[in-house]
Amino acid sequence: MIADGMEDEDKWLAEGIAGIQHHAFYMHRALDANNLREALKYSAQLLSELRTSRLSPHKYFELYMRAFDELRKLEMFFKEEERHGCSVADLYELVQHAGNILPRLYLLCTVGSVYIKSKDAPAKDVLKDLVEMCRGVQHPIRGLFLRSYLAQVSRDKLPDIVSECEGDADTIMDAVEFVLQNFTEMNKLWVRMQLQGPVRVIEKRDKERNELRDLVGKNLHVLSQIEGVDLEMYKDTVLPRVLEQVVNCKDELAQYYLMDCIIQVFPDEYHLQTLETLLGACPQLQPTVDIKTVLSLLMERLSNYAASSPELLPEFLQVEAFAKLSSAIGKVIEAQVDMPVVGAITLYVSLLTFTLRVHPDRLDYVDQVLGACVKKLSGKAKLEDSKATKQVVALLSAPLEKYSDIVTALTLSNYPRVMDHLDDGTNKVMAMVIIQSIMTNNTCISTADKVEVLFELIKGLIKDLEGTPVDELDEEDFKEEQNSVARLIHMLYNDDPEEMLKIICTVKKHIMTGGPKRLPFTVPSLVFSALKLIRRLQGQDGEVDGEEVPATPKKIFQLLNQASSAFPPYICCIAYHMVWSRAYFPDVLCCLSHLFGHDYNSLLLLLVITQSIILYQTIEALSCAQSPELALRLYLQCAEAANDSDLEPVAYECFTQAFLLYEEEVADSKAQVTAIHLIIGTLQRMNVFGVENRDTLTHKATGYSAKLLKKPDQCRAVYACSHLFWVDDQDGIKDGERVLLCLKRSLRIANAAQQMANVARGSSGPITLFVEILNKYLYFFEKGNPQITSAAIQGLIELIKNMRSDTTTPDRASDAFFASVSRYIQFQKEKGGAMGDLYSSINV
Repeated sequence: MIADGMEDEDKWLAEGIAGIQHHAFYMHRALDANNLREALKYSAQLLSELRTSRLSPHKYFELYMRAFDELRKLEMFFKEEERHGCSVADLYELVQHAGNILPRLYLLCTVGSVYIKSKDAPAKDVLKDLVEMCRGVQHPIRGLFLRSYLAQVSRDKLPDIVSECEGDADTIMDAVEFVLQNFTEMNKLWVRMQLQGPVRVIEKRDKERNELRDLVGKNLHVLSQIEGVDLEMYKDTVLPRVLEQVVNCKDELAQYYLMDCIIQVFPDEYHLQTLETLLGACPQLQPTVDIKTVLSLLMERLSNYAASSPELLPEFLQVEAFAKLSSAIGKVIEAQVDMPVVGAITLYVSLLTFTLRVHPDRLDYVDQVLGACVKKLSGKAKLEDSKATKQVVALLSAPLEKYSDIVTALTLSNYPRVMDHLDDGTNKVMAMVIIQSIMTNNTCISTADKVEVLFELIKGLIKDLEGTPVDELDEEDFKEEQNSVARLIHMLYNDDPEEMLKIICTVKKHIMTGGPKRLPFTVPSLVFSALKLIRRLQGQDGEVDGEEVPATPKKIFQLLNQASSAFPPYICCIAYHMVWSRAYFPDVLCCLSHLFGHDYNSLLLLLVITQSIILYQTIEALSCAQSPELALRLYLQCAEAANDSDLEPVAYECFTQAFLLYEEEVADSKAQVTAIHLIIGTLQRMNVFGVENRDTLTHKATGYSAKLLKKPDQCRAVYACSHLFWVDDQDGIKDGERVLLCLKRSLRIANAAQQMANVARGSSGPITLFVEILNKYLYFFEKGNPQITSAAIQGLIELIKNMRSDTTTPDRASDAFFASVSRYIQFQKEKGGAMGDLYSSINV
């Protein structure tokens, strides 16, 4: 059926074009012969083809353009009075005798154009006559094209101040009146189209109306081009008349299009000065009108206008643009009760964008927009509409993009309230946007209060939200999210130790709710942040401005040892719970100082000590989170920090916790090897321990080394322990005998490993372990250990040579290793001097 209709239209269009061409041929002959009567006859017959009602607007336009081209030729003939011998006034009367009204009015408009140009009659009278006469055609399509032709031929003849038909203000007003009257009549015809035909073809009618809308909007464009239309005339006459027509037509399509035209064609300055009038019409539009797009376009144009020159900003303040736009949006949302949530949020996004561009310094305006959005969303469940969610994300992202500073967003009280309406998945996406903004702009969050607000915003990442089990999360996404939170912790910093301590406590309070799967990602960052604070305090011994510095590691050490005597137990208890609950503040400290007679600085030191206790608890949580290896590493890091700060009890406690984890939690043999080497390496660097504590720890390390599962691992761990008894920069730790005992013990273990390999494979195993032990012998030999003699080294070299000769399956790696060691020994011998003398008795 549709195909048949299209074929019929093509046939009717072809017939119409053929008719126009036929009559145009005879009209051209009459024009060439200067025969006016015949020219009018055939031109009327030509125009009669436009009386058809069978064509769609698109096809009718093709037919109209054929006729329009012929009318331009006829107009040129009418201008040459000497050719047809008839005055323009007589010609104006003559064409009105045409038999059919449509050809008559086309001819009348054509002659009227020449009449105005000749100045034989006032332009306003001719235009008034033409616009009134065109009312004779009430068919929507034919009437619209007729009035469009009238607007076209009269456009360059309107009596504005730049046309040839110049006039005073009254004349300009006549031109405006003509265009407005033509616009009004065309809009009525256009709206009337919706009432034609059965309801089942409503979509087809809307499509046809969309094809014709530019004919109506052209009048508004003409109005904007009349240079005599200044702001006063626009404000008093043009805009009220146009808006009256827009509101009264009560047609969804017409109202949306015409409001869009008004915003597009008239200057931004006019919109700003008539903002109240323009916005006042918005709530009166039909509820189905897409007013959000119209208002968004208006705000975009105004914000671009403001951005074009800083000098324009006072005008926006003078007319109270923000207040009017905010009020208008509220009224529109209130009037259109069925407006979906996404429409309302889109309006607020546009208003926020306008505010950020025009009034970037007014954070109260920004917060007001967010508050209005919260009010709209209040009482509703979390958003499930993807489009609405996308708009909320745009709303929340706008301040971040504008200010490039999350600190500014943290001052907006309604910002977190908007985020609360997002679903869990989108909440996480927005939290990631916030973190990425902080990282990209290298923003430092420097107060505990702001950290508190920030972690409330990103709570979707740091703990399980209701209805979102961690097990259902994508593993890669989860790791990316938690790594982002870990990086964020390093952006929280304050030069004031007291405030930094508050920040650490705040972070701890939040991340400890993350559950066992999150803690391995977030706890290390918190621990290193705390260690950074401790190391920062390390160099603060002394006095500043006559007062003792509040917190130094040395004082922490003293207070930790003497807490029971320096502070009564109840003060220690109060301080501990203050840190645990993050309830301490400078005024509370001052209160404690006043009540219990202890100075403010000492109390602050006590808080730092209690924070160390909490740090242990934080790391301990990792062992419960099935991350004992990570917890062990963090304890060793804490031990190093305590060593740097001369805090022996703290360092010893850290090693104690590390050994407990090794004993009870680290079960995998490879993890045990890694852990014991970490313990040995860290312990070797410690210089804070007294003899008794060091002996206890080294004894444990050596014992655990000898109990590893595999013999090669035992051997390497035991000879690594030899470094615990010989430390170059510590004169008190140079026990040559115990070094030799470790090396001999490692030789026995290597020999046992060799025998086990011989039993298992029927041949001796690789000699790598022996070469490694030889390296250790050489190291301590050069360091001056009197227990390591050249004879012992020579014996070990001979042992290795014999083992190489006995092996049936040479190991290239081991051979190359031994060859390299041999070259080193030979090099030291040939170098001469003290080192040459030392190696002179060793033969390779």
